[in-house]
Amino acid sequence: MGEYEHVLVKRDGETVTITMNRASRRNSLTEEHLRELLAAFTEVGESDATGIVLAGAGPVFSAGHDFGDVAERDLVGVRELLQVCTRLMHTMQSVPQVVLARVHGLATAAGCQLVASCDLAVAAESAGFALPGGKGGWFCHTPAVPVARTIGRKRLMEMALTGDVVDSVTALDWGLVNRVVPDAELDEAVTELLGRATRGSRAAKALGKQTLYSQLDRPEDDAYRIAVEVMAAASQLPGAREGMAAFLEKRKPDWPD
Repeated sequence: MGEYEHVLVKRDGETVTITMNRASRRNSLTEEHLRELLAAFTEVGESDATGIVLAGAGPVFSAGHDFGDVAERDLVGVRELLQVCTRLMHTMQSVPQVVLARVHGLATAAGCQLVASCDLAVAAESAGFALPGGKGGWFCHTPAVPVARTIGRKRLMEMALTGDVVDSVTALDWGLVNRVVPDAELDEAVTELLGRATRGSRAAKALGKQTLYSQLDRPEDDAYRIAVEVMAAASQLPGAREGMAAFLEKRKPDWPD
């Protein structure tokens, strides 16, 4: 894996952990940090790994955009920063691997955006989530995009307008995360959920993930048109053929690469 200044990339078996490593800056997201995250996800996305864990070093997951970086930029510079951030969010959803956020401490603004953009999220009981721009001077316009699609309109409005921190139990109830566990059990819960989410044919899973994102938020008829065509085509793939044969022959499948 590549060498980075602000990001740690570690592979363990079929799982790669990408860790934001600016603990002294609360893992705030400068353009350089965002570009390293984008490069890391792109690199891992092209590998044979089956799962990616996104984590943060230090006391918090991520405090969002680094205001020191933002304040020095003009309109064109801030737009470029936000476009890099948006490319990162899209890449996390387009890579074939299952992407899971390991959340401890606070995930605020673009940090909360990262969590909402992951396929899955496991949070420690101490975790908190916020779109704090609503109580400040720079509203959380872009972080609100994936959060809205994760928790719904009224809950989004409460987060975005108040800027208040949502605790982990509320985040679970609202659908922002999949699990909340005691802090000491966070790593175990991450491994357990990711293990279940990466079973089966890797190729089938990748196509499934990408198709889900393609049909989400579309009208039902459009979603069905996409799903029917992809599912019909996918029935001819080696993984589908092996899975059906194994079921009919009452044996364990031998998944092709």
